[in-house]
Amino acid sequence: MESDADDGALFDVERPVVPVDLPARLSPSRAGDFMQCPLMFRLRVIDKIPEAPSPAAVKGTLVHSVLERLFDLPSGQRTPDEAAALLAPQWDKYLAKHPDHRELFATPEELAEWLASAKSLLGKYFTLEDPNRLEPAQRELFVRAEVGSGDERLELRGVVDRLDIAPGGLLRVVDYKTGKAPAPGYEAKTMFQMKFYALILWRSRGTIPKRLQLIFMGSGDLLSYDPTEKDLLATEKKILAIWQAIAAAATNGAWPATPTRLCDWCSFKPICPAHGGTCPPTPPINLVPVKSAAT
Repeated sequence: MESDADDGALFDVERPVVPVDLPARLSPSRAGDFMQCPLMFRLRVIDKIPEAPSPAAVKGTLVHSVLERLFDLPSGQRTPDEAAALLAPQWDKYLAKHPDHRELFATPEELAEWLASAKSLLGKYFTLEDPNRLEPAQRELFVRAEVGSGDERLELRGVVDRLDIAPGGLLRVVDYKTGKAPAPGYEAKTMFQMKFYALILWRSRGTIPKRLQLIFMGSGDLLSYDPTEKDLLATEKKILAIWQAIAAAATNGAWPATPTRLCDWCSFKPICPAHGGTCPPTPPINLVPVKSAAT
């Protein structure tokens, strides 16, 4: 018996649209995403479209894990050779969690070259500071704090690469970068992340960090900044304004693309309307306020 649904229309069932929760929560990375391109923020945070890993991003993760483990060694043994020796075991641990990432490298030679470039970055690190003279208070530290008030409360969170505490209690926030330092006059975007962390630490611990330090292994540069209360109050105001803009976009469904030269590195370029692509429809969004401490 023939069916009138030979074209497959029988199976073309319209799926119900499921609303997406958007908690009142922000990290420096996601704040940076929205400032760079609201559409990128939406596709990454709301739609959660999977992104293929890049060798550069995975290298950054690997180098960070080696530097974290380096401080497990006693002072005097934290050498370039010991750091290099940590590469293989940390790579194995990474692959145990992400076995499909082996496919990033087509040949053993390509992997060897990539690992050699990671080793070179670690060697550059030792020209910028001596880890044998340091005893970090905490590494890969998850931090969080609330800012704002009433219905405009916002939870800030992030992970600090390293927190140093001097004998007198002064704090230094350290972040490792495997890329190059920004050109003079363009430091503000990079330092925003560090001020974000400093604000969280101030609000959660009551102490303004004495120094914010970025270590750029890609170019062999150090970038330091000593924040003030005025700086951090301005940062707090900026972050709250960013969240208000995100909430407005979630309410009115407007997530514009912001084309720049950075689009060439964006995972979402093939579906971006600014480049001739088509995005999925924006799902309904429920803005979830910060829960009170009593709940």
